[in-house]
Amino acid sequence: MKAAIKISPPALAGRGRALKIGEVSKLSGVGVEALRFYEKSGLLDKPSRTYGGYRAYGPEVLDRLAFIKRAQSLGFSLIEIKRIIEDARRGESPCDEVREIVSRRLEELDERLRELRRYRKELAETLADWNKKGRAPGHICGLIEGAHVGRGMEEKKVRGVKGGAGKRGSHKH
Repeated sequence: MKAAIKISPPALAGRGRALKIGEVSKLSGVGVEALRFYEKSGLLDKPSRTYGGYRAYGPEVLDRLAFIKRAQSLGFSLIEIKRIIEDARRGESPCDEVREIVSRRLEELDERLRELRRYRKELAETLADWNKKGRAPGHICGLIEGAHVGRGMEEKKVRGVKGGAGKRGSHKH
């Protein structure tokens, strides 16, 4: 099942004849190296070759590239896009998998937004505290050294490291 994807009017100019890689790049807005990568990765079908060895793409490549760009703008990775294309090549509808991927992506985004809100709150509280303190003595900057934002993560990373961060010079600022 081929999805109907509209392409811009300039892209229509190349319809009906074989397109060289530079023309495809110009019409699609996808760089030549990316086109070669997409071909190597299986996102694009292998184009035929001219007698001189140049790639000769059919006009359908523009539809495929428009699909890839639209899928990327929706947050799909190239690996996911390749799977979707492979399903369609086998005559299977990838729509169920697409909905599952987007559903998972929304859950991940919701969790990241919750984490960002927590971090923002911690950072705002820290800044308010720093504004009250002004300056703080420390090895480099006492404000940072005394900060509690992300402390749990920092301590997990530092545990087990010999000679910890506080062992460097003892001068105060």
